[in-house]
Amino acid sequence: MGVEWFGFGYAALVATGGVVGYVKAGSVPSLAAGLLFGSLAGLGAYQMSQDPKNVLLSLMASGTLAGVMGYRFYNSGKIMPAGLIAGASLLMLGRLGLKMLQKPHEP
Repeated sequence: MGVEWFGFGYAALVATGGVVGYVKAGSVPSLAAGLLFGSLAGLGAYQMSQDPKNVLLSLMASGTLAGVMGYRFYNSGKIMPAGLIAGASLLMLGRLGLKMLQKPHEP
């Protein structure tokens, strides 16, 4: 079992985005959402580090962010932050989909 580096990186990106939104615009909802979803993604990455097939929490967090931020990107056309987070969330969803399709390795 390896550490889920991509999942932890995604979690850090989401949490950092929330903090940056707060610092630049004073947006408390951005801070709260960034820290909440960053924490959920981090917990999901930890769960995947323990059991690579345990993707449900990561799937829910990245799927929700892909939908919400994709909608915001569609309406605003702004790459930062909506487009970046939507794109990263779509990549994470694709990676999780591939993990779900992999056959388990036998020891």
